[in-house]
Amino acid sequence: MGTALCRAALSPNIKERRDFSCLVCDAGGDMIAQAAHIPVHLGSAPLSVKEALSAGTINPGDVLILNDPFRGGTHLPDLTMVAPVFLHDDPPGPSFYVSNRAHHADVGGMSAGSMPVSDEIFQEGIIIPPVRLVKKGRMDEELLALFLANVRTPLEREGDIQAQTAALNIGIRRLEQISRTRGTDQMTHYAQGLKDHSERVLASVLRSIPDGEYRAEDFLDDDGFTADPILIRVAVGIKGGRAEIDFTGSAPQVRGNLNAVLAITVSAVLYVFRLILPREIPANSGTLRPLKIIAPPGSVVNALRPAAVAGGNVETSQRIVDVLLKALAQALPDRIPAASQGTMNNLAIGAAHPDPSRSFAYYETIGGGAGGGPEGPGASGIHSHMTNTLNTPIEALESSYPLLVETFRLRKGSGGAGASPGGDGIRRDIRLLQPSTVTIISERRSLPPYGLNNGAPGKTGKNFLIRPDGSQQELQSKVSLRAEPDDIISIRTPGGGGWGQES
Repeated sequence: MGTALCRAALSPNIKERRDFSCLVCDAGGDMIAQAAHIPVHLGSAPLSVKEALSAGTINPGDVLILNDPFRGGTHLPDLTMVAPVFLHDDPPGPSFYVSNRAHHADVGGMSAGSMPVSDEIFQEGIIIPPVRLVKKGRMDEELLALFLANVRTPLEREGDIQAQTAALNIGIRRLEQISRTRGTDQMTHYAQGLKDHSERVLASVLRSIPDGEYRAEDFLDDDGFTADPILIRVAVGIKGGRAEIDFTGSAPQVRGNLNAVLAITVSAVLYVFRLILPREIPANSGTLRPLKIIAPPGSVVNALRPAAVAGGNVETSQRIVDVLLKALAQALPDRIPAASQGTMNNLAIGAAHPDPSRSFAYYETIGGGAGGGPEGPGASGIHSHMTNTLNTPIEALESSYPLLVETFRLRKGSGGAGASPGGDGIRRDIRLLQPSTVTIISERRSLPPYGLNNGAPGKTGKNFLIRPDGSQQELQSKVSLRAEPDDIISIRTPGGGGWGQES
């Protein structure tokens, strides 16, 4: 499914950066397999599947679509599609569901790229509850037209939606093939076995950690409207092969868009606890069984409608990981690395045109430094933690958009010093070739990625607007602006923290 979606997609964000995930769920909506793509989708996508299941009777040939962050989604650009799998020897109803989630470069809203500096969700794009896009094998052209009328790049969006639908059909056919050789009973038996196996492995690892409560806190820089840092606090209680992860004391949801919905927090927790496993295990919902997550409603880690959430998916998810690793470093000091860059450095550039074929919406996240750790230095210029995307290749970017990449190199010396130094960040300068709206949602511009075990913190990132005359203006961490031809947007990403005392 993942290979099909990657090959068939129209947008560089999906085809080149691979900003998508594919999964298979059982009849109850629990994930039993995920393609190796985006960690932030790991725990959240199954919640969207379960919301789709609540939309009423689902027939063979139906495909449901949704993006509502308050119904299992992450943020509005992530469109989730769900299809049932009816097998020939089924009892009534589907035996499995196939699903995918892809980040679309634009879904409307107040700025191109649908990642605005917003203070309510309605500014961020079109909101789609679980609805049938395909009914008994036939596309609902009126619903599709309604969606496409609300985006800046309808041709690209339609191509990506068709690619998502095709990937679902691949999954359905493959499961039907397995059913013909193995039978539905054996398939459901092993699906349950996969979840049970993942639960047993994590429970075993938790039993090897000393019982106790491990506390930590960290901060987001700001919400784009005030300069106040945003607290994320956690207490991780380990006892008898189970863990309680309590975010009580974290900041209330904020005016800006760094609010994370519960699905994001679940994904971040699941990702971190997969990190401490001694070996790779199948990605499925069984890993959640030994974990109890407490995230107070109305907080920045469990925001309520109509909070702005565009940045919660990409930025707050990273800080949740940082604070969880800092807490677990107390229990596993010889296994946990220092903080990585702690941001996705979101950059969106676009413009609408009366001719839809000339409109464009570019979106990208930019790598940085990984934290040094007990096993060695941190990697440089890499996407880390909750993002697992590639960079957009310069050739693809320049051939698809009115943009030129002037600089793309490592930011030497930005990693924190230590026995295992942090990796270096990236400098990426992009020249605009036509008037455009530019939005940056970034973090670690004022509060650096922490070091561990006496290692030094990584350097903070910086954002600049460079004018054609060479003058440059430092930009805030969250900003939306109008830029002109030959203006350059320069993103300089943070380095990772260092680990251990430098000799």
